[in-house]
Amino acid sequence: MRDDLPICRTCGVQYPAPREDCPICLDERQYVGWNGQQWTSLAELKAAGHRGRVEEEGPGVVGIGAEPATAIGQRALLVRTPGGNVLWDMITYLDDDLVAQVSALGGVSAVAISHPHYYGTMVDWAHAFGAPVYVHSADRQWIARPDDSVVFWEGDTNVIGDGLTLINAGVHFDGGQVLHWSDGDSGNGALFSGDILQVVPDRRWVGFMYSYPNLIPERPRTIRRALSLLEPYRFDRVYGAWWKRVVYADGAAAVRRSADRYLEFALDDTAP
Repeated sequence: MRDDLPICRTCGVQYPAPREDCPICLDERQYVGWNGQQWTSLAELKAAGHRGRVEEEGPGVVGIGAEPATAIGQRALLVRTPGGNVLWDMITYLDDDLVAQVSALGGVSAVAISHPHYYGTMVDWAHAFGAPVYVHSADRQWIARPDDSVVFWEGDTNVIGDGLTLINAGVHFDGGQVLHWSDGDSGNGALFSGDILQVVPDRRWVGFMYSYPNLIPERPRTIRRALSLLEPYRFDRVYGAWWKRVVYADGAAAVRRSADRYLEFALDDTAP
């Protein structure tokens, strides 16, 4: 792995060479740190005491994060299936010990990332495990470190394994994608949503935002499209982007009622 490459401290995305700015943070959905653009590297993070964190998050699902957390602080999820493990979403931190821990769990056959804020060190992870990284083509412009391991797909859905389907919900980013696992949660189905559908602190609900840090609401037409695409899929659990941010029961109903509530407020023209 390239432990010397520059990593944006605010979003945690790795670039192939030094540069002055981070386009992902300059976008209105993110922000440049209040002390200006700052950079780090995997070598610096390791020297500062960061280490991998690997813990079970659910049936057949293992959380992979960093301790202390880096950048946005999300954790990735290793979805363990008989046909091979899929790493859902991405973190910034990676070292030889974390590679060994993940390898002991069966390694990674494929990587899928919900949106650009979580691209992290995806190329290093792809190289470490010889795995393709699935990204929707609508987010091609945000790839910070181009590499042959990145596979762009088009359309509304993409089957990447037995019972594993990527869905281009289009929330937060045009290429924003979620992962449905039909065999997840002991056969009841699971949805891995990152913060495309963000599991909020009241874990009976999810949120829909164009920008979370800058509080820009998502467009109602985008949410309606996402609901239409999700309608055919059954799922009881919804795994969000942070540790224990999980809707544990009635996940599909939680998504529906969350969207209904959002649209009610977004379209309410009777308020004074």
